[in-house]
Amino acid sequence: MPLSDATKKQIDDLVHKAPVVLFMKGNRQFPQCGFSAQVVQILGELVPTFETVNVLSDPALRDGIKEYSSWPTIPQLYVKGQFVGGCDIVKEMHASGELEKLLGASSAGTAAPPKAPSIVITPAAAKAFKDASAEAGDDVLRLEVDAQFAYELFFGPPQAGDLEVTSAGVTVRVDRGSAARADGLRIDYVAQAGGGGFKMENPNEPARVKPLSPKDLKAMLDAKEKLVLFDVRPESERALAKIAAALPLDREGVEKLASLDRGDKLVFHCHHGVRSRGAAEQALREGFKNVYNLEGGIDAWSLVVDPSVKRY
Repeated sequence: MPLSDATKKQIDDLVHKAPVVLFMKGNRQFPQCGFSAQVVQILGELVPTFETVNVLSDPALRDGIKEYSSWPTIPQLYVKGQFVGGCDIVKEMHASGELEKLLGASSAGTAAPPKAPSIVITPAAAKAFKDASAEAGDDVLRLEVDAQFAYELFFGPPQAGDLEVTSAGVTVRVDRGSAARADGLRIDYVAQAGGGGFKMENPNEPARVKPLSPKDLKAMLDAKEKLVLFDVRPESERALAKIAAALPLDREGVEKLASLDRGDKLVFHCHHGVRSRGAAEQALREGFKNVYNLEGGIDAWSLVVDPSVKRY
């Protein structure tokens, strides 16, 4: 659909509203897609302020910005009225240092160069890296940590702007955008039957909801581990089936939750595990650090642990 004059003027005004403008899904406080969240994270590290435009609030704007920039995806970054690119381009520019220069020249002064992070590589991990390097040729060991703390650890070509870190005789290159998130990272290698894998311990990583299987929950309860199990379903569903140890998250349950120490172990469950994940995410936002969600909910509990619990 051709871009209307009214929408073009609206976008013209928006891209010049501030030195740095990000068209995204959601806003800076609540991004509503992972790509938008990644760009928000990067900009937040580099500039004190930037303007965001929520394309989800206006279908004409959502379609119009793609026509305006001849770029098919969201988010889209504009600096001083000029289109920069989408998520992948922003990440590449951040990794190379180009984005800092662009933003420093246009909005926030010269950005301080990132310092190399402190990374500890255990002897087991060092051996695994050295064994793998025999087949790497001219490639180097590289580490990337994105805004959601997903890790990429691989052998590849060196990139401009990489920061070098050496531990246990192993040199790893870290892209500039990952430097702050990787600071304090400990990399271990855990051998397992038929293979093994790297284990990352990162003090910067935010608390996450941990998935819990019905068998593991039963083992915790049998061992009398200190935990509080909350049932987030309404009373009408609890009347059909319930786990004996679970407390309803009714008014009294909410008061109980609020009184707990933020380090206490919490487990949430519902029918199939969807509503309880939302409750668990809310508990994280309220400062709890040790939060689990029963995967599959009470339905999986009935199938795997206790068939006397009615399915519905």
